Amino acid sequence: MTLRGGLLKSSEWYAIARDLIPGGVSSPVRAISPYPFYTVGASGSCIRTADGDDLIDCCGAYGPLILGHAHPVIRSAIADQVQKGWLYGTPTPLEPECARLIVSDHLGMDMVRFVSSGSEATMAAIRLARGFTGRSDIVKIEGGFHGAHDGVLVKAGSGATTHGIPDSAGIPADIVGHTRQIPYNDPEALESLLAANRDIAALILEPVLGNIGPVLPEKNYLREIRSITREYDVLLIFDEVITGYRLGIGGAQVRFGVRPDLTTLGKIIGGGLPIGAFGGRKEIMALIAPSGPVYQAGTFSGNPLSLAAGTATIRFLHENSGIYGILEKKVAAIRESLPARASGSFVGLGSMFKYFFRKDAPRNYREVKECDTAAFRTFWAGMLKAGIFLPPSQFETNFLSAVHTDSDVTKIAEAYGSCI
Repeated sequence: MTLRGGLLKSSEWYAIARDLIPGGVSSPVRAISPYPFYTVGASGSCIRTADGDDLIDCCGAYGPLILGHAHPVIRSAIADQVQKGWLYGTPTPLEPECARLIVSDHLGMDMVRFVSSGSEATMAAIRLARGFTGRSDIVKIEGGFHGAHDGVLVKAGSGATTHGIPDSAGIPADIVGHTRQIPYNDPEALESLLAANRDIAALILEPVLGNIGPVLPEKNYLREIRSITREYDVLLIFDEVITGYRLGIGGAQVRFGVRPDLTTLGKIIGGGLPIGAFGGRKEIMALIAPSGPVYQAGTFSGNPLSLAAGTATIRFLHENSGIYGILEKKVAAIRESLPARASGSFVGLGSMFKYFFRKDAPRNYREVKECDTAAFRTFWAGMLKAGIFLPPSQFETNFLSAVHTDSDVTKIAEAYGSCI
């Protein structure tokens, strides 16, 4: 589409979108004042905007792009599958092929079911936990984001935190009433809650809070909650939609040595295409239809394009596992470059990182909410002007990819130095 003989600029695209799309965006996290920039292409570590700017991307589509934009291996896998067709409505060899990789990589998976998004995966995992235990209630962590479905959209992270909407209109009170909440990094709160409530099916948590972070687990926290949930016969669900294949092969459960009962995945396992998955112990997964009474289905589940891209991504990561150590060093280089005047806190783990405008690194949702969001907005605008695209929220994790070069990291570090 053109305007006055030239290509449309971001402001013009946004003016059109506001009349056609609520808020002008397809997801709240993309809303930027006065208008978001529009991306017209991307390659490697950079995206190009409709305004002709090339930006080093530290958002990475909010986590999926660990191999960067338009990686040739993933592009080739997608192109090969397109030649064969992109939707069948039947099983394909890609499903057991990818499933075998995922199951072998994760401590807490004997079987896995593919779905179309991380939200769908968490929704199905919670339903399965209820079906397996015969109990109605779940526990989630304050600030944990598990998708935009009714039962978990309570004090959620991601856009809900950014826009000051910890709950949502349209959710019946009796549904939310089945969701209990506790602070992160507080095993005593979990034990007290479980001791007083015997109708809890599962605890679902991001092992590393990603949608308000990263906020890291304190020493032994994950092991303690594993012990407590086991003591009270409550299922432990690790939501690794963000951390899966991001913190290493096998995600957080391998990195921290904790075996959950159920795991949800998304983002990286689709190679940048829509996907989700949930898996766990065989006796639990056996309850999923058609082998059991817990129903789950979807037209696009096991989509061959997503599985082709995801399988290629996972194999590439296996064959180039040194990527993870390199990424960790690059995040450390950004941390070490911060100027002495920096009064906030830099948190990093693997290729996830964030500068919080709060003196001490936050331990939980309540402390994250103490950050100076006005200072963040000024910082974010300065970084964008310097050619670095960060997620436009104090409450979202930044990411590096395997294709961020040493030169990119130097530019990122220099921008931090001048903008903080």
